[in-house]
Amino acid sequence: MSDTVLPRVGYLGPPGTFSEHAAVEYDPAAVHVAFGDIATVVGAADAGEVDEAIVPLENSTEGAVTLTTDLLVHHTDLRIRREVVVPIHHCLLTARDVALEEVRVVYSHPQAIAQCRGYLARCLPGVEPVASLSTVSAVHDMAAGGGTAAAISSRRAAAVLGAIVAAADIEDVPNNRTRFVVLGREDARPTGRDKTSICFDFSADGPGTLHGVLGALADRRINMHKIESRPAKSSLGQYIFLIDMEGHRQDPVVAEALESIRARASSFKILGSYPCASS
Repeated sequence: MSDTVLPRVGYLGPPGTFSEHAAVEYDPAAVHVAFGDIATVVGAADAGEVDEAIVPLENSTEGAVTLTTDLLVHHTDLRIRREVVVPIHHCLLTARDVALEEVRVVYSHPQAIAQCRGYLARCLPGVEPVASLSTVSAVHDMAAGGGTAAAISSRRAAAVLGAIVAAADIEDVPNNRTRFVVLGREDARPTGRDKTSICFDFSADGPGTLHGVLGALADRRINMHKIESRPAKSSLGQYIFLIDMEGHRQDPVVAEALESIRARASSFKILGSYPCASS
């Protein structure tokens, strides 16, 4: 008998979600543990209940998953150690073979509803969208809602839960993708093809403040993949900036740039360095 202990990877459940898909793609051999919401997934990794957590960070159509972003910035010291990009294809599911004109309510996760807004307007005008905890929870909500309810979810959820696919690939953007990140106690070692994610803010606003940070990257010819801002939650008009940049924090030129940014910022946090995912 093998004494190998399989790693435990937490994800936003229940089974059948895109988060489970990402978790299995990341580590097919791991023990995959479902949790009810993103904060609980991250909290479980913080508490050592699982070894790693995989959570959605951004979608190519709807942008940042703000709950995940705020958890990384304010509530955890876990670091990003990997990213997984998953194509997202949504289906309209029903509990029985009903005509679309009979549907009065559609359940799904808010991100999925947003990603199918155009389809809903064209094909289900006047139907009420209702938020669920996940795309799989939406199927359970649909079943409880009776014959006039539908759900936006995946083919896998339909197969797992015995729902009917009334319409497939209903997302408004065909190349819709979600970027998931794997969180752990430590980030990844350098691979030569890495990203580093940071966040920072300034105690006082002024002309050129952010320009100075961007210059620390430009002067060293470090490519910036993304920049965004989130409210600092301290006062109106105060923001935390988040940057994804090319390179690993241990690369000498990146380390030099990070120290320059740290010196300019009032708060500074490295969210992690990790291999770039092929997208």
